[in-house]
This record gives sequence, structure tokens and C-alpha cells, in this order.
Amino acid sequence: MNFSLSVNKDLLLITMAGDLMGGFEGEKLYREVEESIENGTRRCVVDLSQVRFLNSSGIGMLITLLAKFRNRGGDLAIMRPSDQLKKLLIITKLEAIFQSVDFADEAFIKLIVG
Repeated sequence: MNFSLSVNKDLLLITMAGDLMGGFEGEKLYREVEESIENGTRRCVVDLSQVRFLNSSGIGMLITLLAKFRNRGGDLAIMRPSDQLKKLLIITKLEAIFQSVDFADEAFIKLIVG
């Protein structure tokens, strides 16, 4: 898994690529997200458009990220999951927990308005 973070309009954008399976990269991601939250970021969108595979550890990572933001009064949305990832979210009933958007601007509006 590769990832990059950027902040735009008080919205943290996490772009992920490859296979989302937890591991060492996940711990690095958590540290960087915590730093962003400590700096006042309360909304996040995770771009999954380049994620090929997601296992239970990857699902756990997404849930942990969501919890980090919600515990601080914020929220998180996922952006552009593939059809395969959408099916997995439906099977696991997580589509009811994660807001799914097509564009970061859409996430910004949804996460503010609710």
C-alpha cells in the first residue's frame, strides 16, 4: 500500500494505492493522520480509486481512521471505491457507516452539512 496526504479547505485527503492490507504502512498512516488531527483537521476523505484489494486488516484500517475523526467531532468519507470494494462494503454492511462520494468537493459539502 502506498498513500499520500494533503490538506485542502480544511479537509484531509488521503490517497491510497495498491493493496490495502494493514501492516507497517498502516502505522505510519495513523501517525500522520493523528498529527493532522492535532493540527485541527476534523474532516477527511479517503480516495480508494487506486486500491486493488482490501482485506479484513484494510477494513480495520478504514474503521480506525473513521473512529479517529469521529472521536474528535469530525467525520470521514470514502471516495471512488471500485465496484469490487463497493460489493465488499455492502456484504460487510459498512456502506451504512461510510459516506461514499465521487469527488473531494462533494465530500467537503457532505461532511459539513451531514
